Amino acid sequence: MPPSPPRQRRPPCKVNNDTASFWDHLEALRQTLLRMLAVAVVLAVAAFFFKEPLFDVVLWPLHNDFPTYRWLDAEPVELSLINTQLTEQFMIHMKVALMAGALVASPYLLYALFSFVAPALYPNELSISRRLVMAAYAVFVVGLVVNYFVVFPLTLRFLATYSVSPDVVPMLTLENYTDTLLMMSLAFGLVFELPVVSWLLGRFGLLRAEWMSRYRRHAFVVILIVAAVITPTTDILSLVIVSLPIALLYELSIRLVPK
Repeated sequence: MPPSPPRQRRPPCKVNNDTASFWDHLEALRQTLLRMLAVAVVLAVAAFFFKEPLFDVVLWPLHNDFPTYRWLDAEPVELSLINTQLTEQFMIHMKVALMAGALVASPYLLYALFSFVAPALYPNELSISRRLVMAAYAVFVVGLVVNYFVVFPLTLRFLATYSVSPDVVPMLTLENYTDTLLMMSLAFGLVFELPVVSWLLGRFGLLRAEWMSRYRRHAFVVILIVAAVITPTTDILSLVIVSLPIALLYELSIRLVPK
């Protein structure tokens, strides 16, 4: 039998894999996490002091000049928020600043964490892992953008103006608004990870493009149901706008998964 090719060697680790103990690696991880935390906190503090620009972005979907409303030629609607607790605005300011700091710091956080893990990978694993992390981050950001400019504004317009009776006056709180925006942003960021997750499952032999193609119609029905739940409006255009990106992600996943 011909000799098997030599196994690729791992690149040298910063803490010297040959002599480093478990505690050396643990100390290196602690230092990495502390640097990540420090960067995130510094950027969160900076975001806290830029209160007006920060909340101009957060509250922009409330206004009729938001690009999505102008593009859809939507009827002007007057929306406003109320504050119901003494500490509510300050706590929400802190929460939004923390989220903004983490988002701005996220490229560095991923880089620092990947730099810690990378020395333990073989060269071929390192190349694949690098592309995988970059792709996962890119589609997550795209999901945030799609939610901010498409899904959340349409959902906000419908739910904020929906009324079961003229006797009920809708009053939207600042806390409910920001929590919904953050929750939906996270949800859509994760939904947009569908191609990456599908590729991983396909690489491990748990998913095949043939199976996804066979159940394409079933998947599209589920996508329409999910889109209808996310944007419960009678506007067909809104339903299509929300469901189209998810359907495209499904088709892209079919292309990425092995047959």
